[in-house]
Amino acid sequence: MSAVPPRLSVITLGVRDMGLQRSFYRSLGWPELPASDANWSAFLLGGVLLALFPLTELAAEAAPGAPDPAGGWSGVTLASIVDSRDEVDTAFAAAVAAGATVVAEPIDRPWGGRSGYIADPEGNRWEIAWAGTACFDERGALLSFG
Repeated sequence: MSAVPPRLSVITLGVRDMGLQRSFYRSLGWPELPASDANWSAFLLGGVLLALFPLTELAAEAAPGAPDPAGGWSGVTLASIVDSRDEVDTAFAAAVAAGATVVAEPIDRPWGGRSGYIADPEGNRWEIAWAGTACFDERGALLSFG
């Protein structure tokens, strides 16, 4: 076994406006953990925790002394993979209705899947995708890809 287990457990987004971000993710219908509050919020998504934490506090821990990020796209995307090609458009529309900004409309991709990109209220990019090779467990955790 590796000293660092081969798993992704938590993704933390540093947020500027906790209320707005919490509201957006709840509007997607994602269940917020009961321990969430105005200083920290989390959503359990198929075995991975999506955490929201104030950007200034996260920067103090993860990037001490670094200048505050200017905003905009960080070069990182998160993805939610749906069960069918048609669900891409449905999930994409639901995210936009919840307050997401359209970045790129869903299209069929050269790699054989379908996806589109949205941004949450603070610009974090999410890909809503379908990949015929993705296999999930009953919780929605990704078991295999390809």
